[in-house]
Amino acid sequence: MSHAFDPTILREYDIRGIIGETLEADDARAIGRSFGSMLKRSGGSRVAVGYDGRQSSPMLEHALVEGLTASGCDVVRVGLGPTPMLYYAEASADDVDGGIQITGSHNPPNYNGFKMVFQGRPFFGSDIQHLGEVAAAGEWEDGTGSVVDRPLIDAYVERLLEGLDGIDPASLADIRIGWDAGNGSAGPALEKLVARLPGEHHVLYAEVDGAFPNHHPDPTVEANLADLRALVADKQLDFGIAFDGDGDRIGAIDGEGRVIWGDQLLMIYAQDLLERRAGATIIADVKASRALFDHVEAHGGKPVMWKTGHSLIKSKMKETGAPLAGEMSGHVFFADTYYGYDDALYAGVRLIAASARLGRSVTELRGAMPDMVNTPEMRFQVEETRKFAAVEEVRDRLANSPAEVDATDGVRVTTNDGWWLLRASNTQDVLVARAESDSEAGLARLMQQIDEQLALSGLERGPQAGH
Repeated sequence: MSHAFDPTILREYDIRGIIGETLEADDARAIGRSFGSMLKRSGGSRVAVGYDGRQSSPMLEHALVEGLTASGCDVVRVGLGPTPMLYYAEASADDVDGGIQITGSHNPPNYNGFKMVFQGRPFFGSDIQHLGEVAAAGEWEDGTGSVVDRPLIDAYVERLLEGLDGIDPASLADIRIGWDAGNGSAGPALEKLVARLPGEHHVLYAEVDGAFPNHHPDPTVEANLADLRALVADKQLDFGIAFDGDGDRIGAIDGEGRVIWGDQLLMIYAQDLLERRAGATIIADVKASRALFDHVEAHGGKPVMWKTGHSLIKSKMKETGAPLAGEMSGHVFFADTYYGYDDALYAGVRLIAASARLGRSVTELRGAMPDMVNTPEMRFQVEETRKFAAVEEVRDRLANSPAEVDATDGVRVTTNDGWWLLRASNTQDVLVARAESDSEAGLARLMQQIDEQLALSGLERGPQAGH
């Protein structure tokens, strides 16, 4: 017995495919069998399993559990919930050695996939490739594992509320917040959370619906925040918070309807944290604004620029002992009084806490940020075989230029006008570009540099690729 996966589903950070085309129940069974075998060989034996609200998730969960138990692993089923609830199950239980969440994250409804944790660390990159090799060779352990149901949602919500520890609830009595669960798997936990939070709360689309009938659940796309923005304006709320399909990425708008992007949220969290932990290391990905790195430095922190990708960031946090990290994409990681994984519900609670401790409204904190002129993340199709090579060519050409070139992840070039970035996506056949300046004219010059470098490599910033 062995199993060959469609090669497109074994991604850098997770396993993800299209139901009925590249991902079936047999794949889920083989993932369980292979992951379970790898865990057994590493001395582990028990795996927590959760799933999101997609229509295909229960079917995949059933098959995954079959595969895990056939490898001799015991399974703890935590049920329907956001990905961070599964991370919580793995991080907080002494008797759990790994975790798998079935989720399509923010992808269209016909996608689904698996995010994994292995003995307390992210399972990605070479781990996922090795899982494919184990399946292809049929190198599986045999056994008969047990299955127990352990609903965790109430314990998880209780843990989220600890994000407000030390803050007088009376000081938050007048706070008014809008929330948009986007019909994703965070909805049920969110409803339980807001019922326990001080203040007044208005919740949109908390009912789980894998067809996502109201809007696509990706809070980094501004169009998807339209309903939340309208709610905040209509009810004159203090701010609004939105989640992606599986609740590990946060989006936010202030009381004036301005988007608070991932790096801007990190500026607020960093300012709050650095008042209590002077000199702490704060990590952000290469797509983040220069304003963030300057802000961390100005408040006595040590900013570190690192590679994009939630698994890569988590690994870097462990290595450096950083208590806080974040990405432009809305993944925020707290390791000061939390577990170091990305949890958008916890990030929502921590935004309330930061505002209270700093004594300024979220709108005031957003308004105090410098006005940078920047592009959204631009993604354009390029041959898979060319994407990394093209970035290498750009890096080599700029090696002797007067500009400051950072090669942490792709090429980030800093000039007097600001900075521009070109990197290869780890998950798609696209190049990603971004630029930021303090003037429109400066931004235009930076974009011209990107286009010049692409042209020299026989490429152009052609049609934008979606997620």
